[in-house]
Amino acid sequence: MVIGVLGVAVALALGSLVLYGVLTLVSFRSLDNTGDATASQVADLVDRNRLPDPIPVTGSQIVQVLDSRNRVVSASINGDRLTAVVTPGEVAAAREGRHPQIPGSRVGLDSQLRISADEAGPADARRTVVVAQRIDDIEDSQQVLRLTLLATYPLLLLVLALIAWRVIGAALRPVETLRSSAERISGTGQDERLPVPVSQDEVHDLAVTLNSMLDRLSASRARQRAFVADAAHELRSPLTSMRTQLEVAERLGEGSQVTRDLRAEVARMSGLVEDLLVLARVDRESSPARPALSVDLRDVLVQVVRRHSGARVAVTTGTLAEAVVLGSAEALGRVFDNLTDNAVRHASTAVLVDMQVFDDTVEVLVSDDGTGIPEADRERVFDRFTRLDEARDRDRGGSGLGLAIVCELVHQAGGTVSLDDGPAGGLAVRVSLPVASAP
Repeated sequence: MVIGVLGVAVALALGSLVLYGVLTLVSFRSLDNTGDATASQVADLVDRNRLPDPIPVTGSQIVQVLDSRNRVVSASINGDRLTAVVTPGEVAAAREGRHPQIPGSRVGLDSQLRISADEAGPADARRTVVVAQRIDDIEDSQQVLRLTLLATYPLLLLVLALIAWRVIGAALRPVETLRSSAERISGTGQDERLPVPVSQDEVHDLAVTLNSMLDRLSASRARQRAFVADAAHELRSPLTSMRTQLEVAERLGEGSQVTRDLRAEVARMSGLVEDLLVLARVDRESSPARPALSVDLRDVLVQVVRRHSGARVAVTTGTLAEAVVLGSAEALGRVFDNLTDNAVRHASTAVLVDMQVFDDTVEVLVSDDGTGIPEADRERVFDRFTRLDEARDRDRGGSGLGLAIVCELVHQAGGTVSLDDGPAGGLAVRVSLPVASAP
């Protein structure tokens, strides 16, 4: 506001100076035009040898007709008939149109006089018509204008400053409201939001954007809290089981059986921790941009099938065409490892891994002949730690993180994942990825 007021003050000062200069110039030019007109009229009378004596004038003009030796030939009734009011140098300046000013004391006046001049008469007896006009009216007008500007300038500046203060204050009041509201937000409440002003302006858009950011932060915070709670719950079960079996073993002396059971529990807990670490890394890499790495998807699938060669059911492949996608070989390998593990866990006799290549996408289908997943549950199985009731058996069921990891990694690679009915009656997981040549 201070910068704005200073700018207005400079602008008003410059405007006042320009106004004063223009009005002064216009006033003197009007006075000079009047004097020049009178001098021209008297010169015309001299040229026609019809100059009356005394010379008639209007107002307070003083007119003298001078010869080449600067002597008074004729004058108006208020002009001196013996002494010229101007010196030869002033006469020459007046002839050039410069309108010199002379002291009024030469003719007994307290006002300055402004001179106009014109030449007349025959060539051998040239005459100079001199017209002197008072400028006290112009000086009085200048004085009034100066006093008016000096009086109104600070008052106008003060009024403009007050208006600017009120307008800027009103414009920034919603910002101050946003600031104070943001300062009160502690992060502990779920519904803490900034007030949105009713005006459809930039502040309104800022409040909407900040509230949208708070919504995302709130969702992220809730997700983290649920993640921590679920992880703690899931980790508590194998630890409790190991502790219980150790206590039983101490009483019954069944060390070998306990060792086998503990090895299975430790393996399951290790897998759970590994899944948690993968999800933590995925959460940190929040950018949706795909890695600029070309991956041979056919080779990835072949490696996945090879790793499951000794699975409970047969894992076979359909048509595996050549396909290159953008992504991470390690991440895509984990995606199809998880899908194949889930399919093997729930299949009855076989698991099929198939791939089809289209113009700009490649589609991988991992299907089994198990019981499948009800259509109503196909969305929520991608949530973390989600296990359907029939998979609650912890000897066969997973940790509930496999499909969540698949969903996150596929989205990072720029693809999509969906569930459908399998060709053999079980479940089919469909993963679509953009090929490397796609724009």
